[in-house]
Amino acid sequence: MSRSRNHASPPRPPTRSAAVDASESRSARKGRTRQALLDETLALVADRSFASLSLREVAKAAGIVPTAFYRHFASMEDLGVTVVEDSMRVLRKTLREGRRDLATRNAVPTVKSSVAILVQQVRENEAQFRFLIREQHGGVSEIRRAIDTELRLFVKELAIDLSRIPELAHWGADDLELAADLMVNVLLQAVAEMLEANRRDNGDDREVTARSERKLVMVILGMNSWRTSQQ
Repeated sequence: MSRSRNHASPPRPPTRSAAVDASESRSARKGRTRQALLDETLALVADRSFASLSLREVAKAAGIVPTAFYRHFASMEDLGVTVVEDSMRVLRKTLREGRRDLATRNAVPTVKSSVAILVQQVRENEAQFRFLIREQHGGVSEIRRAIDTELRLFVKELAIDLSRIPELAHWGADDLELAADLMVNVLLQAVAEMLEANRRDNGDDREVTARSERKLVMVILGMNSWRTSQQ
């Protein structure tokens, strides 16, 4: 009499869909941890310099062990430069929006629009702006260089925009970049003053806004009278 044997079925290999889901899940977890490291870094430097942070401190704040940090960043300097790049994306987006109507002949509406956009973005992204302003002259050379590189790239972009204004079409590249640099410096100073006003005066930045508008108007009016080296 033959007995029927119940053979256990061999385990099936994971389907391609399950493997993709697992991979995406790992990728998503890694992305969340990486973002946590960036967010916690910004939180930790709210009232102190990046140079004062330790890898262990950042890892603990993000909820990981120190050795896991290296799965996301090669070093603390690498982390700092990434924070710069993310923060500069916010600043460059802000300034791009503010310069869309640079071609207008009337300086005052352009200035008011630029400063209004800047004020709004500073309020919404205070941590990123505070980090950039503090670390622009901070103690970590890699971060200073990263900020300087990003700002120089933006100045060049702004100079290209200025060259498209008919009245400035005859200006040389050096003069255009000088004018762009002046405008960016005015806006950066405005950011620093707004952050200080937020800390000291409970966010009352009306005086800073008005002064920044006047500075930009003076720069633009001065550009109209400037005799470029190409003339």
